[in-house]
Amino acid sequence: MAEPSSRPARTALAALTPVAAVAAAHIVPAATWLPRFRALCFPGLAGTGRPDHVALTFDDGPDPASTPRFLDELDRLHVRATFFVLGERVARFPGLTRHIADRGHELAVHGWTHSRPWLPAPARDGRETARAARAVHDTTGLRPRWYRPPYGILTAGRWAAARRAGLRPVLWTAWGRDWTADATPASVRTTVTADLRGGGTILLHDTDHASAPDSWQATLGALPGLLHVCHDAGWSVGPLSEHGLRRAGQR
Repeated sequence: MAEPSSRPARTALAALTPVAAVAAAHIVPAATWLPRFRALCFPGLAGTGRPDHVALTFDDGPDPASTPRFLDELDRLHVRATFFVLGERVARFPGLTRHIADRGHELAVHGWTHSRPWLPAPARDGRETARAARAVHDTTGLRPRWYRPPYGILTAGRWAAARRAGLRPVLWTAWGRDWTADATPASVRTTVTADLRGGGTILLHDTDHASAPDSWQATLGALPGLLHVCHDAGWSVGPLSEHGLRRAGQR
């Protein structure tokens, strides 16, 4: 009597197996979000470059309320950076996007919107990543080289989308947790420097678009101290294009 009743269970399990395989293929690459795993196994993806250089990067802009303040401060500090921008904000603020490039900074792709990739959507990922890359190129005349997914969650679909768009995924080796409501210039500096080494890539935000309101002010206030730490250590600071990123498989 047990045999007939077990058939539906086996049938259901067989139906679920392909779904589970698709889900695993989608999310397993996102394990690269784990900092130590990424640094040890994928140093190029982590943003490990020349040992005498630190890459300074900002996510989520452009934002007319805050990005110009960062551009002015970076000018004052004589530093250039890489800005990972969202395509929909490039489309909304094309003049500010061009201004970032005109001030000597590098533009990279952070996606079209700041969405979470929990469900597989390879077609959408491909479409939106390519659209964001085109928006940067059409707005500035410059082709972006780098891609960082929102939240640093690099799923299989987003990895493939970046490659099809001619972009190289780069995450980070040190961040400032500057998106939180309780972030201060001191906390951002302390958090970054705890993990910062020569050859590292710093993740910060030049906007509160996907962060706590006004959290960008803590980031802005932390910049002089961070630059001081880097210079005291003998590290130059600049965009990813000057970082000498390693290729896949290099250590």
